[in-house]
Amino acid sequence: MPPVKDAVDVAFVVAVALAAVTASGHAVIYKRDSRSAAIWVLVIWILPALGPVAYALLGVNRVERRAARMRRGMVRHRVDPQFPASEPGTHFTPLARLVGQVVERALCPCNAIDPLIDGANAYPAMLDAINRARTSIAMASYIFDGDGIGREFVLALGDAVKRGVDVRVLIDDVDARFSGSSAAKPLRKAGGKVAVFNPPFVPARLHALNLRNHRKILVVDGAVGFTGGMNVDSRYFSADAPESAYRDLHFRLQGPVVAQLMEVFADDWQFSSDEPLRGPKWFPPLAEHGAVLARAIEAGPDEAFERVRWAILGGLNAAQRSIKILTPYFIPDQSLISALNAAALRGVEVDIVVPESSDLPHVHWAMYGQLWQVLDHGCRVWSRPGPFDHSKLLVVDGAWTLLGSANWDARSLRLNFELNVECYSVELGAHLDGLIQARISGSKEITLATVDARRLPIKLRDGVARLFAPYL
Repeated sequence: MPPVKDAVDVAFVVAVALAAVTASGHAVIYKRDSRSAAIWVLVIWILPALGPVAYALLGVNRVERRAARMRRGMVRHRVDPQFPASEPGTHFTPLARLVGQVVERALCPCNAIDPLIDGANAYPAMLDAINRARTSIAMASYIFDGDGIGREFVLALGDAVKRGVDVRVLIDDVDARFSGSSAAKPLRKAGGKVAVFNPPFVPARLHALNLRNHRKILVVDGAVGFTGGMNVDSRYFSADAPESAYRDLHFRLQGPVVAQLMEVFADDWQFSSDEPLRGPKWFPPLAEHGAVLARAIEAGPDEAFERVRWAILGGLNAAQRSIKILTPYFIPDQSLISALNAAALRGVEVDIVVPESSDLPHVHWAMYGQLWQVLDHGCRVWSRPGPFDHSKLLVVDGAWTLLGSANWDARSLRLNFELNVECYSVELGAHLDGLIQARISGSKEITLATVDARRLPIKLRDGVARLFAPYL
């Protein structure tokens, strides 16, 4: 019996050693961050039996691998540009080339971009476009409530179906599955075709934290587009108490760039429903509407990995005078923190506006846990009082604008599917720069002294929350 036991012990030791070698080798080869790789190797060898198991469960990036498999073999639809590609012809020319290399889309001339401030302005404009639709409506929303303002959208889309308009609505599975007020069922009853993005094979499995479609897209007749940060959500619109509604920014787009928004929707729709959207009903010839150079930037954890992050880094590095940021969640990674600090140190005015109150307290805590890293090098951070502000906007030198759905956190920049639009226009940039400056005027500055003055329990709470920043 003892020889058998000895053999079992030897086999166990060999198995553990092989598992540790395999796991540590995988970490050394595939981990992007050397510090992360070093920590995992240390854990694997300090806990040789549990370390490899922990690494297999927590350390392997299955999100990116699953995302890459999601659309493998799917033919993405691209229309031929109606206008020749353009460049801004300013100090942003290298930035335009960088984004072009990363995104592989042309920079479209002759666009009009109109900001729509808060639900009080955005929802009526979107409903008006839906009510005027003649041929097609394509709409994607991360959250689509069937109550409140959402009921008006359901009715308008139902009326469009009765007029003979082809209606396609894409809702993320998290909202469709877990929200008691999702518009998915009412929309289907109204006659619209509804698809759910990336539902799990096993309904009870909560993998839904990742690989979410966070994009907000509305394209009417293939010619008028809307995008930005606003969901169809009753919290953003309250006729009885408008002063309590969440605040946000949305945008109406006209011109050639609308075809790029429609391409992104068509890809997501085909992935979710197997129905290709083709032809002039969805992709009509588009006319000139303005002087803004614009380009859609789709990003996600699949082959479009980190495109928005590259655009942000390019914009920060191109800044010569000013950087103004609106974001509801500010938890940038070290590369973005370094780019912000480098800009501030070379004399660029860097202003970051965040909401005083948040709908996600743990994310707010994590933000305060690392604010000192930008405050210590000259960036200015402002806290806007009042109802939660969900606005997402980046304006550089009053001439380059990045608008859309992405937040300054790992979930948007690594784990979700996002849609942003970059715009080259002094007129639009100056207008949005002024909008942010007006918000700064009504905000309270968060200084390094303010952050340092937090009580020890608060610092510990915020510091612990910051440890989960890669997943928030």
